[in-house]
Order: sequence, then C-alpha cells, then structure tokens
Amino acid sequence: MTRKLYLTLLLSIICTLLGASAFAQKAGSGSDQIATFAAPIDGVSTEGTLFDLPVNLHGQTTYINQRYNNFNASYSGQNSLAAFNSMSYTWSGTLFFGARLAPNTDVYFNPEVVSGVPFSGLVGLGGFTNGEATKASGAQAKFYSARAFVRQTINQEGDKVLLENEANQITQTVSSNRVVVTAGQFSTLDIFDDSRYAKDPRVQFMNWGNMTYLAYDYAADARGYSWGLAGEWYLDHWVLRASRMLAPKSPNGRDLNWQIFNTYGDQVEIERQHNIADLPGKVSVLAYRNKMILARFQDATNYINANNAQGTQAINNVRTNYQYKTGVGLHGEQAITNDLGVYGRAFTSDGHTETMSFTEADNSISVGLGMNGTSWSRPSDSIGISMMQNGLSSYRKNYLQSGGVSYFIGDYAGPGKTITYRPERIAELYYNATLVKNVLAGLNFQHISNPAYNAARGPVNIVSFRIHAEF
Repeated sequence: MTRKLYLTLLLSIICTLLGASAFAQKAGSGSDQIATFAAPIDGVSTEGTLFDLPVNLHGQTTYINQRYNNFNASYSGQNSLAAFNSMSYTWSGTLFFGARLAPNTDVYFNPEVVSGVPFSGLVGLGGFTNGEATKASGAQAKFYSARAFVRQTINQEGDKVLLENEANQITQTVSSNRVVVTAGQFSTLDIFDDSRYAKDPRVQFMNWGNMTYLAYDYAADARGYSWGLAGEWYLDHWVLRASRMLAPKSPNGRDLNWQIFNTYGDQVEIERQHNIADLPGKVSVLAYRNKMILARFQDATNYINANNAQGTQAINNVRTNYQYKTGVGLHGEQAITNDLGVYGRAFTSDGHTETMSFTEADNSISVGLGMNGTSWSRPSDSIGISMMQNGLSSYRKNYLQSGGVSYFIGDYAGPGKTITYRPERIAELYYNATLVKNVLAGLNFQHISNPAYNAARGPVNIVSFRIHAEF
C-alpha cells in the first residue's frame, strides 16, 4: 500500500468515528505548539490573497546559548553529562506558509533551518535543558520540512468563533461545535497537551519536561516531527482528540517507518475547559500506546548478567520483537488573575521497554507558574518558575544498575560505578524582556539534582540566554 492510501484510509476511519456529533472552542492543530506574542507591524501584511486564495505568512528565529561550570562527579561513563565546564547553543529559523483551498480546507508548510551543538552530544540527562536541542545535530545549518499538512474543519450548529491570523492559522470564522481533521507532517505536540504556560521552549520554559510530560514517549523522528492523522472533536467545553502517528524505523532515529499498521504511536486525550470567577482553566487526561520493535529492559539485564556485558548498550542485542508501550497522564492549569496562572502535569509509562522517540523517563511530575509584567509596568515581559521530578521504572533502573547503557544515559564506569539511583529533580526560572515589538531577550536558570538519576553526580547549574523574534 502507498503512503497516500494509508493516510486516506486513516482519514476515513477517524471521520467515521468523529463525524457523528458536535464540536467547540479553538482549532488545535498546527498553531498550538507555537506560543506567539507577535503584534502587527505597520506596513507589513502577513495575510492576503494569492491566485484568489486566502494566504498567510509568518516566521520566527531563535538563538539559545547555555553554559555550566564544573560540577562534582565521582565518576563518568559512556553516556554521562560532561563534568567540566561546557557551552551549548542552538539557532533555528522557521517560515509558516498557509493557503485556504476551500472555505474550510487549509494547507500549511513550515520549512525550517537549525544549527547547534547540544551538551555532551545530547546525553547525560532525562530532562534535557533546551527544547530546541533535539533538532540540532551540528554547527552546520540543516534545512528540512518541519510541517506539511492539510486541515479540514467540519462545522456544525453552534456559536460563531473567530480564529485570528497567526502562524499556521489563516483568519477563519468557525462554529463552536465542530470537527477538525489534520493529516500530513506535523508534531504530535501540535495537537496534544497544549498549555498556555509551559509549551514552547522558544518563548517559555526551555526544559523538555516543560514542553510536555517528560514520560510521554510520543511518536516522532529525531527532530520531534512525524507524519500521521489526527482528529479533534470540540463540543461546548469538552474536547476529544485522537491520532495515529508514524514511528521511527529504529528507536530515536531520523527515518520513519511507513508501515503505519505495524508500527505506530496512538494517543487519545479528553479535555474539559472551565472558568472559575471568569478566569479560564482546564483539565485533560492523555493516554498513549506505541507499537514497535523495542528492547525489554528485563531481557537486556539478563543479557548483561549472562554475558558479562557491563558498560555496553545491551538493549541493541535483545531488540528482536514487537512490543507495546503505554502510559497515561493528567494535566491541569488555571488562571489565578488576569496576569498570573499555574499548571501541573503528572505522567506514568509502563516502563518495561526502551525509549522509542523522546527521552529516558518512566514517570514525571511538574508544577509551575507564569505571569506577565503588568504589576511592574512591563506588560509585555514575562516570568516563569517551575519544579519537576523525573523517575525510572524498576526495570530501567535495574538495567542501568547492572551496568547497562541506554540511548541517552548510562554512567557505568567500572565495577561499583553504575548509578546510585535517585529521582532527577529540576528547578527552572526564566525572565523574558521585550526589546522592541516582536523581539524578546530572555535569561533562564536551571538547577539539576541527580542528573541522569544518579546521586553520585551533580548538582548542575545551567545559565541560558535567548533572543527570539517573530512576525
């Protein structure tokens, strides 16, 4: 079967399941992951017509520089975070093209360029410190397609809702009750686990554990994108979302496996929006199930013990059968005032198998707050504070303590020098100051205890600078 036929069949299935009733609120799809603060620029139009079709164009660029000094480490292994002072940086640029082919049918294309060097080659942590680092693979700039998708809106009876012009959203009036179907290339996080306070590392918190649930092993390529099909059902204050996404050919790999009925990542999310004292909030529950050829940690631990294979990635020797990986999480957030809001996330995965696409965590919890600077006469500035704790399942922990090395972590450095297990704890603080319209500069501080879940190493203090511009 061809790729086009796979997507056509999945589109038919989801439309059948979701098309039976009514829908509401904002059209999730592509725009949710992009936390915009852009204002119109005089004399510069970002929306118009081309060949009589409504079109829009937006863009962003972000530079992040991170540094830390030497930290205490009793030993270092193959996949340990370097214990000496280090510098990391990323730079990205993205264009957001959109066109409306029919009144309720949009297409979007996001070409992207990235360069950068992550800390220690992107190993040595569960909660990595820069959400842009997953896209960077060297100082030489890489050009690629981040998103290329079609969005179909199916309106039903309800109140009229105006969706304003922004990245991956042409101005559109929709019904408060509707279905939205997205097909093509995008990120799973464009649809799921949206948050107004902790989502986009370009303008909010930088740590991976504040982009989404850290233990949510969502299907993606090595840059965080995939191909697939997603449906959203909006009904009054409720939203139901479901999707199937392509999995990588190999764990954490760049290439995707197009056998979407054999290997995939499925997720479903139910969200309830509400107002308390006229201030918005919401609660959502998300569950996922991945299917792919993956290594089981118990098998890898047995292999180490039987073959004296300490200090190796033994997971590579037992990756022979299809496995299912599952998890469930809870997310809530609430505006306390017009300028201040709080959020919390908690997630657990079954922990039997290796990481498919995201990072090394089997349970995670994070809380935080975000606010703007109205109270100190800087309404365009923002500040955020968060705390998180990440943990491992007993299966993954036993594998590492037996001398195993995983894709991202592994502190084995000889007999008795594997890991002294403790949960990884991260505190993060940022401040963004608007320099001129649509340009911000920010400072970020992260304190990491027990990096890669090892009490024999750390803590690590990371200071970051970022500059971000968009239109």
